[in-house]
Amino acid sequence: MKIVRALLARLAKLAVVVLIVSFLTFMLIKLLPGDLTNTLLGPQASNPQAVAALEKELGLDKPLLVQYADYITGVVTELDLGTAYASSNVPVKELLASRLPLTIQLALMAQVIALLISVPLAMISAYRANSAVDRAVTAGAFAAISLPSFAMAVVLVYVFAVQLDWFPAIGYVRITENLGENLRSVALPVTVLVAGITAVYVRLLRSDLIATLQEDFILMARSKGLPTWHILLRHALRPSAFSLLTVFGINFGSLIGGSIIVEYFFSIHGLGYLAVDSIAKRDYLAVQGVVLVIAVAFVTVNFLVDMLYAVLDPRVRRAGAR
Repeated sequence: MKIVRALLARLAKLAVVVLIVSFLTFMLIKLLPGDLTNTLLGPQASNPQAVAALEKELGLDKPLLVQYADYITGVVTELDLGTAYASSNVPVKELLASRLPLTIQLALMAQVIALLISVPLAMISAYRANSAVDRAVTAGAFAAISLPSFAMAVVLVYVFAVQLDWFPAIGYVRITENLGENLRSVALPVTVLVAGITAVYVRLLRSDLIATLQEDFILMARSKGLPTWHILLRHALRPSAFSLLTVFGINFGSLIGGSIIVEYFFSIHGLGYLAVDSIAKRDYLAVQGVVLVIAVAFVTVNFLVDMLYAVLDPRVRRAGAR
């Protein structure tokens, strides 16, 4: 029962975080220049009567707190995120439902590939610390971190799309239409995302592994004659994974909302592309919906990461039970 109460308390705190983020976003959006009524009315925006009538229809004539209360009530009770008036009056939740799978695919593929690359590299680098291999891995990680994503995107498009014609330069094919073409269409944007986060993961896990390999229980494992791979995987990796797991959760939330440059550069109409496009159109309910989805993704992933801490370390479970 104590564990259940702790989980419920944690979920309540996360709900408060989402509520605060949505409120601040709603208020900050109102400070942006421009007006939705100008976008919708066009030449008639100079007519005060037309503007007043449209504001009343959209509820924009109400006080800001009343507008937010109406918005959040609709979200909680009916999952009504409003209407994207500048996008042919499409409900925001339909826009998000069509764009979210694209962004999630990019984020999942980038995270999985980054882990598959970074964990072995970090283990080799830590085990052979200060060797030529370690220096090469460290130099490569620094280079990947230093290179801006847009610069890498330009280079990849020029080499693999323009010169070699292996992958398309822009566009996206849905996985339900053609799996092979889908993988080709996301190969370059995923590579851009993987490069940066892989470098971070390698540097972080390498440092933690080097510290763990100095512990007494590692010396005990070596004295028993256990193979090196067994020591690294079963004894060193698990206690060294906490920092990596934390950054993994933060990065996953960031990738869902933060791959704006990549999506826009490769013309992939995911959440990042939708956010930029909606800001340009002054379609603030769509922007609010994107931010809300990103906030929920952040708190959900980090909640799951907190749960994984208990799996990795029994001390966390005992502390939670107390």
